[in-house]
Amino acid sequence: MTFKLFNLLVQASVWTIGISAISIVIGFILALGLSAALLSARKLYRRPAEFFISFFRGVPLLVQLLLIYNLLPFIGLNVPSIVAAIVGMSLCTAAYQAENLRGGFESVPKGFIEAADMAGLSPRQIFMRIKAPIALRLTFPALVNEAIMILKSSSLVSVVGIVEITRMAQDLASSTYMPIEIFSSAAIIYLAICWIVAMTGKYVERSLPGAVK
Repeated sequence: MTFKLFNLLVQASVWTIGISAISIVIGFILALGLSAALLSARKLYRRPAEFFISFFRGVPLLVQLLLIYNLLPFIGLNVPSIVAAIVGMSLCTAAYQAENLRGGFESVPKGFIEAADMAGLSPRQIFMRIKAPIALRLTFPALVNEAIMILKSSSLVSVVGIVEITRMAQDLASSTYMPIEIFSSAAIIYLAICWIVAMTGKYVERSLPGAVK
């Protein structure tokens, strides 16, 4: 295993990190809306959100990626493979993050909300000062875990032509006949990236309001 081959894997990791990061951010934004719909008393909002989450949690990500990759051109949207990959991963992680956020909002003690209401806070102030901080604090470990899962699941985007770590490892292994060395190196890179995310998550978690120092 030469430095040149290892460097090719490191370069491919840029795609892995970039696609994962963008998907996680977009997924979180979508999850906020989905969690609000799940908690809504109106079935008009709640039922579509429940269906969305059931679909994207119940169908394998690989199938989702292939479906979206072929569906977009079918409906007239000729987009690059990377866009299809980001769309697929964003929708998938949004479903999981929405359930995490829903659980966090439902876990906010009602006494806190009642006290804030009696103190004269508006619904917006109650959400920003009470509900959101507590829900984020409760769900943050699960959200970090979801980020790590998306990082590892990004290996599946190779099926739509993205040359990330796994695809690069497959190409190098087939051309150099060194599968053990190549895939071991790929595993080390994945492990390093996930470890950094986990450690960063722990640091941020300790910095959140109400965290135990």
